[in-house]
Amino acid sequence: MTGGTATATQPPQPVRHAVIFDLDGVLVDSFAVMYEAFAIAYKEVVGDGPAPFDEYRRHLGRYFPDIMRIMGLPLEMEEPFVRESYRLASQVPVFDGIVELLTTLRVRGLRLAVATGKSGQRARSLLDQLGLLPFFDHVIGSDEVARPKPAPDIVEHALDLMGFLPEQAIMVGDAPTDIASAHGAGVTSAGALWALSEAEELLAAEPAVVLARPTDLLALCPSVPGN
Repeated sequence: MTGGTATATQPPQPVRHAVIFDLDGVLVDSFAVMYEAFAIAYKEVVGDGPAPFDEYRRHLGRYFPDIMRIMGLPLEMEEPFVRESYRLASQVPVFDGIVELLTTLRVRGLRLAVATGKSGQRARSLLDQLGLLPFFDHVIGSDEVARPKPAPDIVEHALDLMGFLPEQAIMVGDAPTDIASAHGAGVTSAGALWALSEAEELLAAEPAVVLARPTDLLALCPSVPGN
């Protein structure tokens, strides 16, 4: 070798073409509405006494019937829970910075999808009511895949619909189930902290990156070449 100093070169990073978002706790702050709907459903089906919402919240990201089975609660709670969730949907706020984030990602040429523990119909209805639905190419619910989170099916389905490889996408979630689903699909996982008062369980799931606020994601998603 003649002249100069050899420097190590890093392999080129794959260009990200897509972002897959969880819904509750990432795009919208639905916990107050979720608590009210859960409390009403519990009282109607189970009876008096405090509804175990703290335990329910630990399982978020899973499909509602799966959570009921894990908690040993009646599956009949789903009907009033869904009914009340629809009734209260207009009270769900969008997190600060989300509209700015989604707008910028679309301008940069990225494709966007939602992969949620909700049913697909309820997720699309909520996003439509909040004015967010036009940002997304696909909104996939847990009832629309064979195995909901923490299985990788819902993330893999989003990739298939958008026509991208796992290394071309990133998944943003606030629950260990989101991170597990991303890991299983081979997609880069990003842990969203802005809705969490305690982040230990999310961090224990080992997301590849951690985001303190929605717009932190922009540093990981530059413009798609040719856009």
